[in-house]
Amino acid sequence: MNSGKLAKLAFIVVLVLVVGVLLYKPILNGVNLGLDLQGGVHVVLQAKNTDGTPPTKEDMQQLKMVMRQRVDELGVSEPVIQIAGDDRLIVELAGVDDPEEAVKIIGKTALLQFKTVIDGKTILTGKDLEDARAVIDTRNNEPKIQLQFNDKGARVFGEVTRQLMQQYPGKNNPKRAIAIYLDEELLTSPTVEAVITNGEAEITGLESFEEASNIAALLRGGALPVNVNIMEKRTVGPTLGADSLDKSIEAIIYSLIAIALFIVLYYRVPGLVAAFSLLVYAILVMGGLAAVHAVLTLPGIAGLLLSVAFAVDANIIIYERLKEELRNGKTIRAAIEAGFKRAFWTIFDANTTTLLAAAVLFYFGTGPIRGFAVTLSIGILASMFTAITFTRLILRLLADSRLVTNSKLYGA
Repeated sequence: MNSGKLAKLAFIVVLVLVVGVLLYKPILNGVNLGLDLQGGVHVVLQAKNTDGTPPTKEDMQQLKMVMRQRVDELGVSEPVIQIAGDDRLIVELAGVDDPEEAVKIIGKTALLQFKTVIDGKTILTGKDLEDARAVIDTRNNEPKIQLQFNDKGARVFGEVTRQLMQQYPGKNNPKRAIAIYLDEELLTSPTVEAVITNGEAEITGLESFEEASNIAALLRGGALPVNVNIMEKRTVGPTLGADSLDKSIEAIIYSLIAIALFIVLYYRVPGLVAAFSLLVYAILVMGGLAAVHAVLTLPGIAGLLLSVAFAVDANIIIYERLKEELRNGKTIRAAIEAGFKRAFWTIFDANTTTLLAAAVLFYFGTGPIRGFAVTLSIGILASMFTAITFTRLILRLLADSRLVTNSKLYGA
């Protein structure tokens, strides 16, 4: 018995177990759960132009971009926003604290207008804004929104305030007021008391800081390019999501146990090595999902289960070749090398075609289909590594250590 090889084998086993225990919670915390597992809100928006005509593809793409900005302002992790048909947009927000408030924000038109009170003329719109921030006024401890215009907006605002100061002199002259409207609703109408050339303005008279923050988020996201109506609003409860997650975890555990028992009983020592390599596979897959900040959905879990089958399938191909080599009279070490060499291209070709199919699903698919493609791809890459590299290393160390020398224990 080679004690050096045996020590290396023991070190690898202990290392994998320690890494698995240490990374278990951080990896799980780094994987985001989708709407179907975590709960949240599902909204379908129907778009139409102001004159009632159907929106163009450009309108829908712009609507999607603006909606993405708004959802990002809500702080939602990895939302699903996709165009359905010619005039509908599907928005799925997982884990939102207040679904009703989220729906209210994403459904607003957010048309900001600055109008002179004396003639009702629109001088600036939300398109002229560069930034909008909610703050607390230190003078009266009330919320307000600080606006910063772009260069064009600052120039126009400066010219208008100068004209108002010249045409309507006097202190607190109401004719110098500029009314600020959001979606045709009057927010405030402050009176101009000086020429404003720095492109800054304020919205006051808000009821709460939360209201100020929501309006500021809408203004930063921009006005919707088309009118939208909420066609469907559905809240997915966390209970349903938790139940789906629990059943999915149970399915994964039971399938892994069943697979491990089968390969250990049928292939004996190599089967035990394959079962242990599934632990490495699980660490790699979950670590990969956490690294790319993937959102795990039920289709994604299906992709993981399918990749587990690919992982075991690769080991079966290798072990069948190994048994054939042992029956032909080769030593265990030589049979291991020949078995892996003969099985490599079969495994490589099979997994490559599956990766190509996953790439097509990711490119043309949306939402959960992409999630399925991502988890399947990560699972296949992890399975190829564990089957071709890790399993081979462990079997080599077993053969060199001469811990198991009976060919019957290798399935022959």
